[in-house]
Amino acid sequence: MAELSHTGPGGEARMVDVSGKPSTRRSAVAEARMRLGDEAWAALAGNRAAKGDVLAAARLAGIGAAKRTGSLIPLCHPLGLDHAAVDFALDDASRELRITATATCTGPTGVEMEALTAASVAALTVYDMLKAVERGIVIGPIRLLEKSGGASGHWRADSTE
Repeated sequence: MAELSHTGPGGEARMVDVSGKPSTRRSAVAEARMRLGDEAWAALAGNRAAKGDVLAAARLAGIGAAKRTGSLIPLCHPLGLDHAAVDFALDDASRELRITATATCTGPTGVEMEALTAASVAALTVYDMLKAVERGIVIGPIRLLEKSGGASGHWRADSTE
C-alpha cells in the first residue's frame, strides 16, 4: 500500500511541506453528474427556475469554490490559480447534467482538489436552486477525470464509466 502523504509518523494529520518542490504547470479536470426528475429538468433546461439562471449561478459558485479550496479543505495548500472553468452538458434523454470543472496553476503542488471542489460546489448550487421543484435530485458520482504536471506526470481516469 502506498504511503499517505498527509499522515505523519505517528498517524497524525499534517500538511505536506512542498517548499522544496519545483514549480511546474499543473492541470486537473473533474466532473460531477446529476440526475433530475422531469420538473427539475424542465426548469433547468428551459431556464425557468424561480431563483434565476441555474447554470450561470453554478458556474460562478464553482469557480469561486476552486479559488477558496485551501480554506475549505484543511490540509490543502492555498494556490494561486491561473485558470478555473466550469462547463455543463445536458442529456435530455437521461435527464442527466454533467458538470466539468478545470483548474490550472503553476506551482509546487497539484490542483486536483480545486477541480473536484469546483465540480462539487457547482452541483450543490444546482441542487439549491432547484430543490423547491424537486428534493430527490441525485448528485454523483463526483470524480477526477484527468491531471497533469508534477512528478507523477499525466493521469487519466478509465473511460468505461
